[in-house]
Amino acid sequence: METTAKTKLDEQNKQLIKATVPILQKQGTAITKRFYQLMLSNHPELNHLFNQTNQRRGDQPIALANTVYAAAANIDQLEKIVPHVRQIAHKHRSLNVKPEQYPIVGKYLLLAMKDVLGDVASDEIIAAWEKAYGMIAQLFIDMEQQLYEEAEAQTGGWTGFRNFKVIQKIKESDVITSFYLQPEDSLAIPDFFPGQYITLKAEIPEEPYTHLRQYSLSTSPNKDHYRISVKREAGDAKTPNGKVSNFLHESVNEGSVLPLTAPAGDFFLNRNDNRPIVLLSGGVGITPMMSMLETVIHTQPNRKVVFIHAAKSGNYHAFKDRVNTISKQHANVSSYTLYSQPENEHLCDVNGYISYNWLHSVLPTTNASFYFCGPKGFMQTTLLILKQLHVDDADIHYEVFGPAADMSAS
Repeated sequence: METTAKTKLDEQNKQLIKATVPILQKQGTAITKRFYQLMLSNHPELNHLFNQTNQRRGDQPIALANTVYAAAANIDQLEKIVPHVRQIAHKHRSLNVKPEQYPIVGKYLLLAMKDVLGDVASDEIIAAWEKAYGMIAQLFIDMEQQLYEEAEAQTGGWTGFRNFKVIQKIKESDVITSFYLQPEDSLAIPDFFPGQYITLKAEIPEEPYTHLRQYSLSTSPNKDHYRISVKREAGDAKTPNGKVSNFLHESVNEGSVLPLTAPAGDFFLNRNDNRPIVLLSGGVGITPMMSMLETVIHTQPNRKVVFIHAAKSGNYHAFKDRVNTISKQHANVSSYTLYSQPENEHLCDVNGYISYNWLHSVLPTTNASFYFCGPKGFMQTTLLILKQLHVDDADIHYEVFGPAADMSAS
């Protein structure tokens, strides 16, 4: 399938694409589920790229459906989806997605449309979508090429995977453990923007495929090492235990070697802003917030910081001592904790969940930069509260762990 910048859509094709938007809204997830079935059965080697847990839960098909829908709705103004494309392009660069894989995706996406939509997917509609896909794919390819070049051009930068040795393994809570990582070749490593992540390749014995996972860097940039802090994902009736998180907790120790890609991501601290900053996290969402906090106290020592963390209880609270120490040593930093199931209500500031009234009471101002990360419910509530507080959209920044989700849902 053609994926060149020369691919153009005439007005008739654009109208055909737009006409499919209602169909995609209704059938988009069914189409993308079928797409993954077709593509991975014919190209099983691509299983190395995809998170199998997200496949089982349906998160990945939903994320792809949302992207396809957004592209169809804006086919005559693709610049409107550039921010969304950039976010995905960072993930693709981190996963080492290559231009030659895009025609494969296009082929099976069109076949899935035919399978699910039947006669509705006329030859004329499929032909229009083939051209549209060529345009969309080229947008991704061009942006990802730029990101590959930027990653390699940095001092200490690289593309592909590079081996890192675990130099320390530290338990941060009952469910979160930190891994300190240094390059096996002892050469320089590039800086990163606080809030970015790396991709780790796990080669688990007896697993038919390698597993790729993206983990936020949980410390400030330094010339010596990276740190990731991983939550052990326990399964439930619908989802098995997390393969990679349990492998890291149980089988990876000091001296182990892990292949990593260079830091990536478009969610990161704006160090040119000197206004107050509010860092809000839930659970393992504390990891990028720690990177931001550690960076601010070193590079912007006078910047007002409000650090808020929500956890199940003290046993689940990672970095508690470190944040308390920072708060005591830096007068510009104030910190608060919320526990939904505290062992002792005196060990936290709030026994329960984040609320409008409580957040309003502790904020010095709403003219601040807000960053938040955590479970979907926590993030939806936080976003709603910030809207109620009339925080400017430009000051609201958040990271979704896993495939992109609709944060506007209630």
